[in-house]
Amino acid sequence: MKKLLYITVNSKPEKLSASKTVGRELVNRFITKHSDFELEELDLYSCHIPRLEYEYFEKRNCMLKEKEFNKLNEHQKDEVHQIVKLADQFKAADLYVIAAPMWSLSFPSTLKEYIDCVVMEGKSIHIEDDHVEGLLNDKQRGMIYIQSSGGSIPWYLRIVMNKGLNYVHDIMKFIGIKRFEELLVDGTGTTEKEKKQAIQNAIGKIDDIIEEVWR
Repeated sequence: MKKLLYITVNSKPEKLSASKTVGRELVNRFITKHSDFELEELDLYSCHIPRLEYEYFEKRNCMLKEKEFNKLNEHQKDEVHQIVKLADQFKAADLYVIAAPMWSLSFPSTLKEYIDCVVMEGKSIHIEDDHVEGLLNDKQRGMIYIQSSGGSIPWYLRIVMNKGLNYVHDIMKFIGIKRFEELLVDGTGTTEKEKKQAIQNAIGKIDDIIEEVWR
């Protein structure tokens, strides 16, 4: 079966998180429409994301070979195994859905730490001299990035304000994921009414986004 990897980036429970509420609706609808997919979930706030220490790498984005790996202590070996596990899990998926809030014009730092783990030599990229090639164009893949934000960002400011969204878009294209769709849960505001309206507005776009990302 194909795999949908649903990645959430928020410490709030789902019922309190606008991005996770919309994300749940989207993945449920997708799985209902595409029965050849199985859903795998990864909560970056409950999953251990290792810090990338220099001892773990032979060179840039390239993990240690066996001989040098065996010189590490047990904790370091566990960290390397976790990095490889995350990279393998990411590579195995066909469709990715990330649900994250906008924080300080970007996203929570756990997402950047995770991306640094999965952008790995032999997994999602190949490095040769000064050339880096994305490897995830080997089959049909797609990415949906769900972002919630308190304010409604005018379209003409999105290139400046949506730094997190722009980064995720660019790095996914870089590693070979060609189909990328965004679902913005803008204007969650300060009241429950504003939040519910923003969620409903985003949910109304789900079916069109599903058609665009996987057809």
